Amino acid sequence: MLSVLVIGYVWPEPNSSAAGYHMTSLLRLFRQQGWRVNFASPAQKTEHMIDLQDEGISYHPIALNCSSFDQYVTELQPDIVMFDRFMMEEQFGWRVEKCCPEALRILDTEDLQCLRNARHHAIKKERKMEDGDLLSDLAKREIAAIFRCDLSLIISDFEFDLLQQKFKVPAAIIHHQPFLLDLAKLPEHCPGYADRQHFMMIGNFRHAPNWDSVLQMQKLWPEVRKRLKEQGHPEAELHIWGAYPPPKATALHNPKTGFLIKGWADRAYQVISSAKVCLAPLRFGAGIKGKLLDAMVCQTPSVTTAIGSEGMLDDEQHWPGKVADTDEAFIQAAVSLYSNQTAWEEANSYSRTVLSARYDGSMTGPMLINRIEAIKNNLQQHRLNNFMGQMLNHHSLKSTQYMSQWIEAKNKLESDQTA
Repeated sequence: MLSVLVIGYVWPEPNSSAAGYHMTSLLRLFRQQGWRVNFASPAQKTEHMIDLQDEGISYHPIALNCSSFDQYVTELQPDIVMFDRFMMEEQFGWRVEKCCPEALRILDTEDLQCLRNARHHAIKKERKMEDGDLLSDLAKREIAAIFRCDLSLIISDFEFDLLQQKFKVPAAIIHHQPFLLDLAKLPEHCPGYADRQHFMMIGNFRHAPNWDSVLQMQKLWPEVRKRLKEQGHPEAELHIWGAYPPPKATALHNPKTGFLIKGWADRAYQVISSAKVCLAPLRFGAGIKGKLLDAMVCQTPSVTTAIGSEGMLDDEQHWPGKVADTDEAFIQAAVSLYSNQTAWEEANSYSRTVLSARYDGSMTGPMLINRIEAIKNNLQQHRLNNFMGQMLNHHSLKSTQYMSQWIEAKNKLESDQTA
């Protein structure tokens, strides 16, 4: 029986974010193999985190810049260590290499943060993304972590291609791993057009692209509502759901205009299934958008941008809704899908085709397990083939190690002085 240690950037919250859902799916996949799964994180526990014990997963709080982790991982001696995002690999990768060098090291990127950051920077500058935005110091850190690991999970095929073409990352050390859905558990019957009302948005308010999209809808909503009133739909409201709404979000709540900040959704699928249209005017971001995947599951047509739909379907497939990249096109698409039952039902019909083709966990899950086991069984040669990774492990992690040891020594000195 293999032993897996997952080092989380945060504790898994499958109902709060796409990253939380994806991480939980991977943990469950590992458990289905009969593997012993341990989850550790330096983050504070949260009210929405999953009950790991109920999942048969052991958990352990760990500290940054502290040798107590060395003792923990040495005693555990995992066969596989998976880092949740590159920052955890930076913090703990050198310790894992030192204490259990034969452990297979996996990086779950969730999305390419350097890509998301580059697009955000360009939006702030009110221009298109340039090479200088993408080839940043953040990219150097993130791509270095990918090279240092034995395998990195890439959720979007767009990012998978970008890594190979732009950053020259070998295909041998990356794996395209989209969301793992259990298609057998999809809702058999979802409400039809006549049984739904209102628009909805959903997403963790702490995620910058989500907050930006709320501000975009605040700008577009008056015109959407005006046109729907003219077409005989004065009841239309926009319900905005998501974890951790800050005061600046709740301040936007306006019942008079139908712009409603709802906050945390206890039952996300129920919220999405009751709405006529899901809106996601994303101007920047990366990875795969869980909210749009959930909309497909609930057979709720969506209006989004090219950024929102990126990497989510094959070229020959139809988007279950509309993709619009200008304000006017987005407004028209939202009004059309809401007011036109024929257009709504046509968009709705595409959802299951996309889910079956791209997100069938019964197909993609075993492919990942086979890849992990193949590399694990040939780990020495696999690492020899990745000279760049070995070089980065030799040089880059030494600076991280020495900085971490300096911080640990400094913290101990300060603690001794105040004792």
